[in-house]
Amino acid sequence: MSGSRNHRAYVVWAAGVCAYLVAVTQRTTFGVAGIEATERFGATASQLAVFTVVQLLVYAALQIPVGVLVDRWGSRALIVGGALLMMLGQLQLAFADSVGAGIVGRLLVGAGDATTFISVLRLLPAWFEPRRIPVLTQWTGIIGQLGQIMSVVPFVAVLSTFGWTPAFLAAASLSLLAFVLALTLIRDSPQRKSGGVPPTLRQTGVSLAEAWRQPGTRLGLWSHFTIQFPGTVFVLMWGYPYLVSAEGVEEGAASALMTLFVAVGIICGPILGRYVARHPLRRSTMVLAIAGAITLGWLLVLLHAGPAPYWLLALLVVALAIGGPGSMIAFDFARTFNPSTRVGTATGIVNIGGFAASLVSMYVIGVVLDILLASGFSEGRLYSLASFRLALATQLVFLVLGAGATLVARRRVRRQLATQGVVVPPIRQAVARERARRRREKALRRLPEPPGSGRPGQS
Repeated sequence: MSGSRNHRAYVVWAAGVCAYLVAVTQRTTFGVAGIEATERFGATASQLAVFTVVQLLVYAALQIPVGVLVDRWGSRALIVGGALLMMLGQLQLAFADSVGAGIVGRLLVGAGDATTFISVLRLLPAWFEPRRIPVLTQWTGIIGQLGQIMSVVPFVAVLSTFGWTPAFLAAASLSLLAFVLALTLIRDSPQRKSGGVPPTLRQTGVSLAEAWRQPGTRLGLWSHFTIQFPGTVFVLMWGYPYLVSAEGVEEGAASALMTLFVAVGIICGPILGRYVARHPLRRSTMVLAIAGAITLGWLLVLLHAGPAPYWLLALLVVALAIGGPGSMIAFDFARTFNPSTRVGTATGIVNIGGFAASLVSMYVIGVVLDILLASGFSEGRLYSLASFRLALATQLVFLVLGAGATLVARRRVRRQLATQGVVVPPIRQAVARERARRRREKALRRLPEPPGSGRPGQS
């Protein structure tokens, strides 16, 4: 890649990542405004959950259509359109004074959010070499998740100081900025458009069916389903009320835990990106290990007698946060098991997984909280610790279901690889090979440098 093209590629990527960061900010603003929303709209827990469930339902429902459209129209058009929709959604929510009007705003935000991430990922194969893509994919997710800090710190500050309408107007202005940057800086590829004929509707349907039949796409779907949803449910909806109202954590400390969530993702993302690049046959093993860590984290917190200590809540947040960059492995399955012409479609299928699990889990938690309140179990407190524990425990069902489906999909992928002559060695054997390789590299570095040679161990 030449210097000028390399510079241009990073400019395009930066504009796309900025749009994704803004999308995450818009996605998470309502989660930190849950208590204010309850007062503004007079909503119950299940009604409050509907706001985010509708947003995620639209997001999940649009993933396949967006994947098809990005393969057909390109990333720039969808990123620009998404920024416009999110701006309109936040403007609607800023002035909404009823549950119905607020839900319309979140619906628009969900639709705009749905177009952004897939479109940004679709830019990477067009602008960068394949070896760079796993790490850049992780950095896309990492930088985008900084939007959570935007909603937790400055948005919360504006909300508490100036109130509901100014806070959501400020959020809408961010989407206007993303709209301008995407329109002026993003191009779909380094080459000029050839003017080729877009695929027909029938060809699009065939591409969609082929992407679904590919076992690697389904492995990506279930990987995303399993380890993406716990962090999304926590950050997007129930984490903040749980920490503040049930666990009795001060608001400042709760914001610190939410910031820790993002910080852990920033640290783990590049590590996981390098892991994926070096060990492509061990990607699903990492997914299952992260699922186990999340399950263990929730069990330790939910089974603790009395309010959990701060250090234990921090460990839970760390486990949940690893699931964010870990779920990006799912998109690497979509990229490597599908041709470039249907990467967007396959990515859309994969992206459904985590958000479908998120919206169902999120709504189930709200319903359980309302049932426990109506039954008298909560003793008049909607967000009591005992009620939240039972409600949050429902996530374990989705974790077990997702891990089982991931194992089934992995077996099918490995059978497919075996027919192509690729055999996945047992973990013990793979570890032994890696250790042997490192020993060889270490030994070569210790060899004396021959006279006249600029490189050790070579003549």
